Amino acid sequence: MKAKNRKRLRVLGKILFVLYIGFLFYFLIFSDWYGREGTGEYHYNLVLFCEIKRFWLYRDVLGWVAYANLFGNVLIFVPFGFFMPMASRYRSFFLTLFYSFGVSFFVECFQLVTRVGSFDVDDMLLNTLGGVIGYIVFAICNMIRRWHDAKQER
Repeated sequence: MKAKNRKRLRVLGKILFVLYIGFLFYFLIFSDWYGREGTGEYHYNLVLFCEIKRFWLYRDVLGWVAYANLFGNVLIFVPFGFFMPMASRYRSFFLTLFYSFGVSFFVECFQLVTRVGSFDVDDMLLNTLGGVIGYIVFAICNMIRRWHDAKQER
């Protein structure tokens, strides 16, 4: 791929990343769709795997809500793991892992302080896992792109 096309791809990655971050913060913090109404009593979870186990055990009773919580927390961070290395010069797995955890931690702390949503360490784990999956998808796409570019040069 020519340098000009690579630069365009990186600019596109930056634009998509900024749009995604805006969507992410709106959805996780301000959106009423995700059950942000207050119940008067605030809940938080500091025990790893406690809520994951509860949602999994009661998935038949909870129905789609259990799957939305478990898989939704993973899926919402997959674009983060994909767009972050696409928009950055530094395409490190560990940086993506670190930033996925950092953004998730920030969101959970914001929810704790403002009492919007609930602070949950399981959400941080699932969000971070989503970021890692996104990075793996990015790495596979990048490897295919490089293989295709090398094939074109021959």
